Amino acid sequence: MTTAATRGSRQARAAETRQRIVDAARELFISNGYRSTSLRDIAAAASVSHPGLLGHFASKDDLLAEVVAGFEDDNEKDFDLIAAASEPGGLIFADVARRNARTPGYLELFAALTGEASAPEHPAHDRMRARYARLRSLSAEVLEDAALHGSVDSDRDVSDETTRHMAGWDGLQLISQYLPDRVDVVDMLEERESLWAMPSGWRDPDQPAPAADAASPLPALDGTAVEGAPETDPGYAVGRRRRAQILADAMRLFSRAGYGDTSLRDIAEAVGVSKSTLLHHYASKELLLSAVLSERDRSIQERTDAHRAERAADVLRAIHEGARVNALDEPGLIEVYAVLSCEAVPAGHPAHDYFTERFRRVIDHFAELFRLAQVDGDLPDHRDPEHEAVWLLALWDGLQYQWLYDRDAVDVAAHLRAHLEDVLPRV
Repeated sequence: MTTAATRGSRQARAAETRQRIVDAARELFISNGYRSTSLRDIAAAASVSHPGLLGHFASKDDLLAEVVAGFEDDNEKDFDLIAAASEPGGLIFADVARRNARTPGYLELFAALTGEASAPEHPAHDRMRARYARLRSLSAEVLEDAALHGSVDSDRDVSDETTRHMAGWDGLQLISQYLPDRVDVVDMLEERESLWAMPSGWRDPDQPAPAADAASPLPALDGTAVEGAPETDPGYAVGRRRRAQILADAMRLFSRAGYGDTSLRDIAEAVGVSKSTLLHHYASKELLLSAVLSERDRSIQERTDAHRAERAADVLRAIHEGARVNALDEPGLIEVYAVLSCEAVPAGHPAHDYFTERFRRVIDHFAELFRLAQVDGDLPDHRDPEHEAVWLLALWDGLQYQWLYDRDAVDVAAHLRAHLEDVLPRV
């Protein structure tokens, strides 16, 4: 006969095993990425059999939901506690970011999931979409209270500032995973909070007006193709068309299922060729990934080169137009970038070095443009060119993530335009 004590002992052992599985899954999702972690990997790390794991969790998706829910429950409780302890009208986002940085695995997991889960097929898509809604509500309450108490200038639109703030924060968390020595999320948020106290487009009235003469030569954005990407092949027309089709289908599949969960066989079937034919054009999946990323850069660079201006501030102010065109004409470029840039956060991912170098180059490029704009008198003296470069890239990436979760609610181009009008006020 089973006694109450025996049942209690079994339940305690089952609860302990379940928690051990969750802990192992969390560590592996953080270190290797969700897509690169299998249930067998988790079972081995938790010291249980694969069937034993399935007795607690029917799928890897269920495990991810458990891991995310645990982080989110703690995060929202801490958000409420920090808000309750702050002064009326206090801006608490830097304090929350400081808490996140102290929570092992939080930044790594959510920096990766933000873009990975933007694909509707991802198991965490609905949960992350709901997360945006919850965080938006919490953030809007803080900003509205801050506006009432004067911590945020009264001419700023709280709803729009909330959207841009959340987007920039997401982007900072991602970039900091690639450039930890260059991007400090807490410091950047503290700086943004201090800037909110100023009216939109504020500049020191004693600062000289922008120069009217010719601006300094503008920097070119170097290419950021991954080492090992194949050069354009001048082969037969049929071969060129076949390679173009392979790249298009690989880009579509990578943006839907990620690099890790897309096989060469999946791509070959989408193109309508055999796997051996695919390997004739791209000898490995890593080379194909390199070619996809290079093609994305080439497409965007063509548009950038077509809209060159003579003044640094005008180049920056025109950025929103490229974002608008991308959303209308090439949403696939946004999708594959969002998914792969986040999936590649673990250092072992084949695209990790590519994104590290890309973020470095783009920040350098924007920083030089902002520096030249400051020399011309277009960027106010109280703004730091390097910080503005980091924030612009973070904001752009974060707005694209939000757009992928709700394309009708987020206008990436409009928010970029509003931000740059604030940063580069016209006289």
